[in-house]
Amino acid sequence: MKTVRISLVALLLVLLNSCGSNNGKQKEISSEKNPDDPGLQLMGNRFFTFNTVVRVNQIETSRNEAHGEDESAIHTPAEARVFREAVEKAWPGARMTWSFSWLALNDQRTNYKELRELIVSYHKKYGDEITFIPGGYFANMYNSREQVNRDLHDGLQLVSGMVGDGYRPKSVLAGFLSAENLRYLAEEEDIHVCQGNIWSQYAVDNGDGEGSISYPYYPSLEHFCKPAQGEEDFIDIVNLDGWTIDFLNGMHPGGRRINDDWCGSRQGVGPIETVIRLGTERGTTEMIATTAAHFDKGFELNNFAWVTCCWEMSLVEARKIYGYKGRNGLDGLEIWFSEMRKRWPDAKCITQGEFGLLWREHFKNNDEIDYQFVMRGSGICGSDPDLEIRWFMNKDFRLALLRNWKENSPEKLIDFTRYDLEATEPADPEPGQHSRNWSLMNRLNQKGTRPQDKPIDIYELSTEEQAIIKRRYPGMIN
Repeated sequence: MKTVRISLVALLLVLLNSCGSNNGKQKEISSEKNPDDPGLQLMGNRFFTFNTVVRVNQIETSRNEAHGEDESAIHTPAEARVFREAVEKAWPGARMTWSFSWLALNDQRTNYKELRELIVSYHKKYGDEITFIPGGYFANMYNSREQVNRDLHDGLQLVSGMVGDGYRPKSVLAGFLSAENLRYLAEEEDIHVCQGNIWSQYAVDNGDGEGSISYPYYPSLEHFCKPAQGEEDFIDIVNLDGWTIDFLNGMHPGGRRINDDWCGSRQGVGPIETVIRLGTERGTTEMIATTAAHFDKGFELNNFAWVTCCWEMSLVEARKIYGYKGRNGLDGLEIWFSEMRKRWPDAKCITQGEFGLLWREHFKNNDEIDYQFVMRGSGICGSDPDLEIRWFMNKDFRLALLRNWKENSPEKLIDFTRYDLEATEPADPEPGQHSRNWSLMNRLNQKGTRPQDKPIDIYELSTEEQAIIKRRYPGMIN
């Protein structure tokens, strides 16, 4: 009976959305996405989205295979309770997103049964979103697109059945997700928000996906990192980054040792690279600096700001399995949250799905996207305090300029990724194989991993390339 009820609800939503004008459709989405504040708008606001992953193994590459540590001992109601209470204490009223792996949805041990019940109670108490994560961030790197679609369909059904009352997630958390699977979510599952790229990730963990823009966009049918260029390649799903990072750190592949620190390129607001690896004081300093780049200058430039973080539930007691110098980072979480509320009291902490639908309500396609960011190094680990980076991101390209602001040196172009060029994703991996690199790199890439990726003067670009930039930013090229 539960399956029938879910199907009838889905059918009713389809019928409602098929009636009336486009304005009616958007009104329906708006009233559904944020019942606590139906008048909330994207522009003029600062947003924070906070996600977590509930799993059994460190990286569950498929339904039946996993890599890394068995984390079941630290996925219990006790850890979830400590975690959620820390969030509520530091940011009362915050709504977060919980994503369950395939194994976590199906594990019949007592701790997982109770854990699922507890998190459903958080949905009812706090308004948290509960959703599915396929393939432990790297679904396409180990599975065929067809298999990932099956996993998405069955996993979402399990989540709906677990929560009950006709519940349907507004979004999916995926790490990386191919264009075909994003299309499937939008057209077959009627889900229009996905955390489907990890901005700038290269030579980290089990997959590479460098080349996208860092704020929301509608992806192209050609490649998940490419913004759709028009109706012919448009996928009606909002593709979101997974972690807001320090733009200076993001220039580097993988990690590097600086003095006594291991400085990862993912350093920003994520806990592993900050409060766990660097300690509470330095870690929270970096997290706040990264947040400020968006909530201060970024807000001024873009008229809205967004910071996002995935704090895996295993990190609540990761010191028991991974060491991490005895740290779990929750003291840093409370400091970071409290400081955000103090410095930006108007900031909204809403679910991933709510934020994505707000963005979708405002932007109907990628034509008006024009994100701009300026960041100076924090001085923490690999974030060089002498450097300033400027990013420009739109439907046509992304572009980064770097300079030593203390010496007032000329800016050098370190990234020019064109989205008007054809892009192709890798083929499905062969059974039992690993397809690691799903990056989109063409003219010039910030990571500096290819011979052509050397910083240049912007006037060293071809006449055609300069013209492309000048159409968007006439003052950038004289």
